Amino acid sequence: MTDTSILDAPAEAVSLLAEGSTLFRFATAGSVDDGKSTLVGRLLHDAKAILADQLEQVAATSRDRGFAHGAFDFALLTDGLRAEREQGITIDVAYRYFSTGRRSFILADCPGHVQYTRNMVTGAATADAVIVLVDARKGVVEQTRRHLAVVSLLRVAHVIIAVNKIDLIDFDEARYDEIEREAGRVATELGLSGIRVLPVSALQGDNIVDRSGRTPWYDGPTLLELLETLPSQQETVSHAAEFRLPVQLVLRPQGGLAPTIPAADAERYRDFRGFAGRVSSGTVRVGDRVEVLPGRLATTVTGIHIAGDEADAATTSQSVTLTLADDVDAARGALIVGAGTAPAGRKEAVVELFQLDPRSVTTGTRVLVKHGTSTIQAVVAEVLSRYDLETLAHHDADDLAVNEIGRVRLRLASELPLEPYAQGREGGALLLIHPADGATLAAATVVIVDDAP
Repeated sequence: MTDTSILDAPAEAVSLLAEGSTLFRFATAGSVDDGKSTLVGRLLHDAKAILADQLEQVAATSRDRGFAHGAFDFALLTDGLRAEREQGITIDVAYRYFSTGRRSFILADCPGHVQYTRNMVTGAATADAVIVLVDARKGVVEQTRRHLAVVSLLRVAHVIIAVNKIDLIDFDEARYDEIEREAGRVATELGLSGIRVLPVSALQGDNIVDRSGRTPWYDGPTLLELLETLPSQQETVSHAAEFRLPVQLVLRPQGGLAPTIPAADAERYRDFRGFAGRVSSGTVRVGDRVEVLPGRLATTVTGIHIAGDEADAATTSQSVTLTLADDVDAARGALIVGAGTAPAGRKEAVVELFQLDPRSVTTGTRVLVKHGTSTIQAVVAEVLSRYDLETLAHHDADDLAVNEIGRVRLRLASELPLEPYAQGREGGALLLIHPADGATLAAATVVIVDDAP
């Protein structure tokens, strides 16, 4: 949840990144039978992201099954995942990778049923945008509110409401306007701003990739146009923000971790010690003063290495290795920040908890907390409340079960540089891990940090 680097994506996704293109992550969510699988299949098909042999196979299967809505069942493009589930293979979220001429995409196709709320959290946590499907015949239902509530808590930057099956209401503008107003009211209740609503027919392709002549009253962009033009998190995180580099690895040539060094440069790199990681925010330049946490040790950046080459500067989302002027005792889990910008170390915080594991969390539960590249011991000091996703209210609670969301107070064994999640995903995102078996118990976002450092 804390790392959105393309380096963590499969090679299939990395290979799609053309030179100069940007990566955009988005997730889909919707109630059962809202047509989500069909929409995903239609989007991939019309964006020409499906291989010819796969198209032939789907067309043949559609004929064999006697598909009632034409010659091609677009939902079959994701049916492989359902078949795997039927075989007992657990897959929380289906990821698809595709590219257009303007952008490369990672699509997280999230299950729609209420008992898979945790799966939606997993899929949406690193998304730049979430597409929430609404059946034009049913309008905004309870599960729509639930999905929008999760999106709001995760502070996803862009929310797209796709009013699907618009063909089944004869492209009725009045009905669409009614749903648009209803979605707007829910978004306002949840504090979501700038949602985008559009009418689509996943089955027939209206406003998915090509503009539909059957919705002349809609003059907005198609779904693909939105996805190709909305700014990604990588593009919107200010490069002028405070510099943050969670250290993932310390590189030493004598340890065999550094790239092969030419003989001519052997003397130069004899005492090389680099701190490798991904810049989570801000920009760093050679000569900048920085501090290394914990300890707030001040030093100067003497070198920046990106993909084996030396550079003068590095910025948000780049994976880099820094060399420092002083011998700093730092390892994986350390945080390098701009001088004078270090967040205070915190040993207590109120967090929004998304329970992912069947084992409930109660007051006194001992956990490991992962923040950035650091992992420390902690305890759930108090379960404060459970979030009712139907009424959007918090109620007193003694525990949090799987798929539930609530607030707890965490007490940490040592200080972490926590920041409210509202100020940025990286500084305020946590994972709770079971100390005995290493399973991920919950994801959490920092709501409040204690006043005392």
